[in-house]
Amino acid sequence: MLLINQLKLHPGFSSEELKKKSASVLKVFESEITDLKIDKISIDARKKPEIFLIVSVIVNVKNEASVLRRLNTDSVTRYEPVVYSPQVTGTEILKERPVVVGAGPCGLFAAYYLALYGYKPIVLERGYDIDSRISDVNDFFDGGRLKLNSNIQFGEGGAGAFSDGKLNTLVKDKEGRNKQVLKIFTECGADKDILTDAKPHIGTDVLVTVVKNLREKIKKLGGEFRFNAEVTDIKISDGKISGLVINGFVEQACDVCILAIGHSARNTFEMLYEKGISMEQKEFAVGLRVEHSQDKINRAMYGNDENMLKILPPATYKLTYKASNDRGVYSFCMCPGGYVVNASSEYSRTCVNGMSYKKRDSKHANSAIIVSVGIEDFESDHPLAGMEFQRKLEERAYNVGKGHIPVEYYSDYKREIMTGLTDMTDINPEKIFSCVPECKGSYLFTSVSEILPKEINEAFVEGMEYFNRIIPGFNDDDVILSGVESRTSSPVRILRNDLFESNSLKGLYPAGEGAGYAGGIMSAAMDGMKVFEAVARVYRPMENRI
Repeated sequence: MLLINQLKLHPGFSSEELKKKSASVLKVFESEITDLKIDKISIDARKKPEIFLIVSVIVNVKNEASVLRRLNTDSVTRYEPVVYSPQVTGTEILKERPVVVGAGPCGLFAAYYLALYGYKPIVLERGYDIDSRISDVNDFFDGGRLKLNSNIQFGEGGAGAFSDGKLNTLVKDKEGRNKQVLKIFTECGADKDILTDAKPHIGTDVLVTVVKNLREKIKKLGGEFRFNAEVTDIKISDGKISGLVINGFVEQACDVCILAIGHSARNTFEMLYEKGISMEQKEFAVGLRVEHSQDKINRAMYGNDENMLKILPPATYKLTYKASNDRGVYSFCMCPGGYVVNASSEYSRTCVNGMSYKKRDSKHANSAIIVSVGIEDFESDHPLAGMEFQRKLEERAYNVGKGHIPVEYYSDYKREIMTGLTDMTDINPEKIFSCVPECKGSYLFTSVSEILPKEINEAFVEGMEYFNRIIPGFNDDDVILSGVESRTSSPVRILRNDLFESNSLKGLYPAGEGAGYAGGIMSAAMDGMKVFEAVARVYRPMENRI
């Protein structure tokens, strides 16, 4: 098989056009191509109004060796597929079934491979199953009371279950984990286009089905799930983990625990710190969600060709800037055709996130525009100081919004930052603008500028003004801001060694986003697989104990 890179085709190309283009690059007749399939597709809109799709293709061709010899181009190479094949070489005997704490992408993929190879894992999830969780989240959006263990952050599927469902990652993938995760997602109900899209996404509506089907796969392979099962303590014996306490009184013996908690498991972080588990502060970023008309973003990125706008998917963007105070400012978790959601998980604290359905068909694009923060902002070297920094911002957001999502037009926000004055008389939801928030959860027009510290607000405004040079209209008066975006990543890193085991407790394997080793669905799932591999290098499967 050969891999052809960088084929340029117009949007809406046919299979015949693809084959003809491939034959031309290979300098063969079309009849000599015996099989052809797309490997990756991306959009190149740099020279609009002419827009191309950049396609890589895997081709079977007659006389492959001679074809490759006569071609003098780096765009055609021999295709050598990477197949994920973990090695189970462990010899130590497990006294108890391994436990996975957390049913987000990291925990689910760790549990899947443990189950697949005979380890019979137990999955403990503090939240509820996905169907119950959806009901609770929708009730909260409609004005119901927040449930502390069943919300946007907690429950089966993790925080990623209520997101855009992005599946792209910058993690290197020499071992084939990335493609394997995508393959398993398709087996569980995701569209097969995620296998070829350079920026794949599932959508929160489809993720629901995928998560349930993955759970059933794990159960059929010998795994077990326990919901509403929060780990509240760890039992230690002779420097090794010996068990977990669930909900304050139920004990579960274990000698291997994969700790796949999410980035918002704050009371778990506190418990781990009290138990002496090694952890450290981790830099992250905070900011605000920004909403633009999706049509405006589409035209800025693709141009004004109406036919092209109908063919192409909702446009995305990725933006970065270095502010004059040396803080990084950048877009994060961009949701085309999405909604801003109330992602709170603690009483009297408000935070937001972005979410899209598979069709990405809301009127607005939204993205977090976030500013880097670190130890100098936390005002303490305590490992959990970043977490407390997040809490203070969320308390301000709750108070400013009076329990609702606080929102404000960019024109008002910028004026307040530039002048230092907050004039509530101008905060008017019936302003001349027709652009109104696309939110899941109630919102209140108020002074969003009061939430973030002065230095962060100033960097945010600088970034917005700079981004307008790249995307005209990015800093328009009617851009909607909402806050606070504080859960971009974990505020701590739970330290682990080269064997993926905790520095301070044998048998504890910190993993995924909450532990500080991932930043999204794909990297979290892949880290879960890495930790499974680490366990499999040491321990025998449960079915081979004797």
